[in-house]
Amino acid sequence: MTPFLPRMTPLSGADPALRAALESESLPVDDLGDEGRVFFVFHDDQGALMGFGGLEQHGALALMRSVVVVPERRGQGLGTALLSALLDHARALGCRDAYLLTTTAVALGRRCGFRFLPRDEAPGVIRASRQMASLCPASAVLMTRSL
Repeated sequence: MTPFLPRMTPLSGADPALRAALESESLPVDDLGDEGRVFFVFHDDQGALMGFGGLEQHGALALMRSVVVVPERRGQGLGTALLSALLDHARALGCRDAYLLTTTAVALGRRCGFRFLPRDEAPGVIRASRQMASLCPASAVLMTRSL
């Protein structure tokens, strides 16, 4: 558990720093400008860049978007802090459940309370999202948790 909360600043999906961070990790960028997505840049209390993340809201459901910790800040538990802040934001938006599609962040998801869910058991709006329908590979696992 991290001893601080990251500072979240809303960010446009068209922001070049967001796109570069996602591309550097081979994460999807084709839908950054689509409706229903919110993105954030995260800084620590000294103003130093920590990373980026976002979510898609589908009614009372939230689909977590790529969480990226900048390379020089990795290994400090910041991924957990960033994802936790995004979950808090989803809760504040009125979401009751969160979903996460990942090929690399299973451990992070588990640390934040996510559990595995067979892809065919996902709610229709999550299955129909561009993330699940086309952008994430079939090898991506689906995880969920209540908010």
